Amino acid sequence: MHDRQSPAQQVMSKVPAVTLGFWIIKILATTLGETGGDTVTMTLNWGYLAGTALFFLLLVGLVVMQIAAKKFHPAIYWVTIVASTTAGTTLADFATRSLGIGYIGGSTLLLVLLMSSLAVWYLSERTINVDTVSTPRVEAFYWTAITFSQTLGTALGDWMAADASDPAATTGALGLGYLGGAAVFSAALVAIAALYFWTRLSRTMLFWAAFILTRPLGATLGDFLDKPVDHGGLDLSRPVASLVIAAVMIGCILLVPQRPGLHPTQPSVRRA
Repeated sequence: MHDRQSPAQQVMSKVPAVTLGFWIIKILATTLGETGGDTVTMTLNWGYLAGTALFFLLLVGLVVMQIAAKKFHPAIYWVTIVASTTAGTTLADFATRSLGIGYIGGSTLLLVLLMSSLAVWYLSERTINVDTVSTPRVEAFYWTAITFSQTLGTALGDWMAADASDPAATTGALGLGYLGGAAVFSAALVAIAALYFWTRLSRTMLFWAAFILTRPLGATLGDFLDKPVDHGGLDLSRPVASLVIAAVMIGCILLVPQRPGLHPTQPSVRRA
């Protein structure tokens, strides 16, 4: 919660306010990223490297559009989020499978990259609060951290669900299955929500923890929809599943109120 300020003391952020609607759309976007990424790399047989290159170029173009925009545009923002999830899906698969470092190695590498990006952002701006995303430089930090968080979330989701038969599960496969993994990440998000409402822990840290965990939740749900039955999935058509999820997501974007967050410009303002 922000202390009350006059309009002159506030500027609009370039990202949406963090509300319940934000989290619902975010989970849909991450699920779409999983099924969409798998559609290109597996169903269309492009492979992980080509899929990563395609979605990374798309992501860069959309981030440039997002930074060039003068104000928050829900369509541009959420399409960019979907691009970051699909790029994260293919990049995580490339790291864990094509590079041969497995889920533990891939998750560790991506965690280091995410923490490093947040550290550089903090050292530059003295904050990593998403309400401050209103300048090109901060937007660049924001989208870098977003992409690493999406990629890390994909690797975590795959690691949680995989069993020892998975070639990428070189060591430490948890073997919980897709629904089991989704249950674990859902419980973790409920715990974060409880910490938000009943403690005074940093809201910024809780946001990033929740943002990271929504990605493996979406990844496990997406895998549950499109993976073969003998691997614990429903074996639904990836393109059809992607279209259905995209339609639901677009409906939510149109129906759920979308407003930019407020960026307090006075250093005395504190978040409750």
